[in-house]
Formats: sequence, C-alpha cells, structure tokens
Amino acid sequence: MKELSTKETITIGLMLFALFFGAGNMIFPPALGQAAGDNVWIAMVGFLITGVGLPLLGIIAVGLAGGNLQTMASRVHPMFAVAFTFIVYLSIGPFMAIPRTGTVTFEMGVLPYLPEAMKGSWIPLFLTTIVYFAITFWLSLNPSKLVDRIGKILTPALLIIIGLMFAKSLISPLGEVGQPTGAYQDTAFFKGFVEGYLTLDALAAMVFGLVVTTAVQDRGIIDRKKVMWSTIKAAVLAATGLGLVYLALSYLGATSVSFAKSANGGQILTGVVLQLFGPLGSLLLGAAVTLACLTTSVGLVTACSQFFSSRIPSISYKKMAVILCVFSAAVANVGLTQLITFSVPILMAIYPLAIVLMLLTFCHRLFNGHRAVYVGAITATAVISVLDGASQLGLSIDSLTPILEQLPLYKVGIGWLVPAFAGALLGLLWASLTRSVPIVRETK
Repeated sequence: MKELSTKETITIGLMLFALFFGAGNMIFPPALGQAAGDNVWIAMVGFLITGVGLPLLGIIAVGLAGGNLQTMASRVHPMFAVAFTFIVYLSIGPFMAIPRTGTVTFEMGVLPYLPEAMKGSWIPLFLTTIVYFAITFWLSLNPSKLVDRIGKILTPALLIIIGLMFAKSLISPLGEVGQPTGAYQDTAFFKGFVEGYLTLDALAAMVFGLVVTTAVQDRGIIDRKKVMWSTIKAAVLAATGLGLVYLALSYLGATSVSFAKSANGGQILTGVVLQLFGPLGSLLLGAAVTLACLTTSVGLVTACSQFFSSRIPSISYKKMAVILCVFSAAVANVGLTQLITFSVPILMAIYPLAIVLMLLTFCHRLFNGHRAVYVGAITATAVISVLDGASQLGLSIDSLTPILEQLPLYKVGIGWLVPAFAGALLGLLWASLTRSVPIVRETK
C-alpha cells in the first residue's frame, strides 16, 4: 500500500506548524520567560504540556473519533456537540484567535516604527486592522495555495530567524535572568500549565485535525491505519518545532528583564530583536511575524467560514468571511493586552472541557464507550471550569470559594481534574449498574 514519503510528511508537518504558529505562539513564551525568571524551565514544562502536548493529542484524538470535532463531542450528547463546537469555533475565530493575529501584527510589525507622538493614538491600530483584515478576506477566497506556499517558505525562514536570535543570545548574552514574579515564585509549573491555554492550540487542533487527515488522504493514502500513522508523524513534527521555538523564546524573555520590561510578549520580543540585531533585524522579524499571523488568520477565517456557512445555509461562504473579518477587526481594536485579559476567563471555562474530551477519546475502549462516562466527566468538569471562568471575569462567587478551595489543585488553576476523574468513575458505575449497552463504539 502507498505510504507518505519523507518529503510529503515534512510538507504536511510544516503546513500544520504554519497553521498553529501564529500570534500567541510568538508572544506568550517571552512573557512567561520574563515573569518566571529563574523558574523559567519549571514553568515551561507546564506550558509545553498544554501548549504542545495537548495540540498533538488533539490532532490524534480527532482522527480516532472519526475526523471532526462534532463527532467527538457527540459522544457526550448531540446538543453538547453542537454547543461545544460552536463555542470552539467562536473562540479560535472572531472572539479571540483571529483578532489576536491582527493585534500582534500591529505590535510587532507597525508600532515599533511609528513616531513617538503617534504611539498612543488609536488611529494606527485602526488603520492597520482595516488593511490587515481586508488582505485576510481577499486571500481567504482561495486559501489553499497560500497556506501551502507560505508554509513551505515562511516557516523555515521564521525558524531560522528565531534560531539566529537564540544563538546570538548565547554568544552575546542579553542580561541576567530575572527573579520570578507573582505565581511563578511558588507554583511555576502550574502557572505555566494554565498559561499554555492562551495559545488556543488545543482548541485549534480539534479543527486542524481534519485538515491534516484530508491532506494525507489527498496524497493517495486510503487505509485508515496508514492515514492515522501519517497524521501522527506530521503532528509530531509540528509539535517538535513548536516546542523548540517555545524554549528559545522563553529564554530570550527570561534574559530581557533589564531592557524590555513590557506589558505583553509582543513588545518584549520586539525589544529583544532590536537589542540583538538593531533596526534591520527588527524589521525582518516584524515582516516574518506579519506573514505568520496572516497565514494563521487566513486558515482560521477559512475554517470558520466553512463551518458557520454550512450550519447557516442562508449565509454564503463569502458573506460569512466578510462578517468574520469585519467583526475580528472591531475586536482587534481593543488592543493586545486587553484582548489577552478578556481571553483568560473564557479559556479557563472551556479549555478543561477540551482536555477531558481528548483524554476520554484515548480511553474510549477502556470503558467500552459508555456515554455515561462522558456525561459524568464532562458535567463535573464544566461545573468547576465555568466557576473558574466566572471568578477570572470578576463575578462574585464568594459563597462558593471556601468549598471550591477544598478541591485538590484548585488554587493553582486545575481544580477540575479530580472532579473530572470522579465524574467518569460515577458514570462507569452507573453504566455497570444499569447494564447499559455502549451507545458509541470506536470506529474500526
């Protein structure tokens, strides 16, 4: 039977890396490194689990479940599948991920070159987002060639630039590693774990999983096991690239505290490049990051437009792309720092659900696919994660806080873990007592 060649595997892996590698992947590791200081590597272990490990598992889980997010989520309940799929697409689409590509483009590709008098004005960001999302819309009308070509050209170029930055920082150190601040002082691992949510890549993996399997099948691979194995190899390649980039960027952030103390990772990275290579290096990085963000935004606008137009037939793909680009441009104008702040409560609410759904998919055969296990685990997780999100949003849950704080790991942001496990066990017990027949069976 036909198998993917090494070159084809690398091409698909680079395509997947290019889809993942956008705004958040550049800005969060430097910010983590600067805040974590001496504890940067402990924090990065946690960050790599959620920022690299989960996207890898997400790609594989979608393949195991039959190729798309809604199929995987329907194992809980059809209504949950519809609601959760819409929430994920809105999160990786117009509410957070797509607008963030525009704000990072402004922070790293435009803001450093503005006159000081204009840096505090709203006009440059407004004009930048109009142009950026107009280009995104135009390219999203025929995105396949763009993503493929930029993936082949841009991804290696951007990796080379980051590699040069890291190498020069070792030869000519930027400065001493700073002291850890905030939660990084005592709970660096768990803080890094939760910070990995901000990349949005585990959610994006649930959408991009179908893109990868389709790319494999388009190259003549038909056998399901070979499709799965080829998908895994491409996903491992992309995950390895992401991990190496994160480690390099976090180190740069950790050594930048003396000259690039900033409100967000985009400003930190711009300061680092300016320090290492001067204005020319900053210009090259800004251009490369802009193209990386553009690739991601086109991929996300395309995926979201296809999804929403298929669910709302009265709105064509083209009209949906217009709506998404206009809405994303409006959201982008709140600014990068504010957008990140807004994202945290939402991600605290929905990311644990995605994690538990992935883990259940991998354990599907162990509990014979009983829906009660899915329902128990997801319900218990949702109760805690939604309360976490409400707390982060500033809503008062004071009456419940003493109870929630009794949960293991609640104070470090993953209080949902034990309830999820308990909910799964209760679901399994219910299935055993009622002798229910598995509703959902693993695809052979």
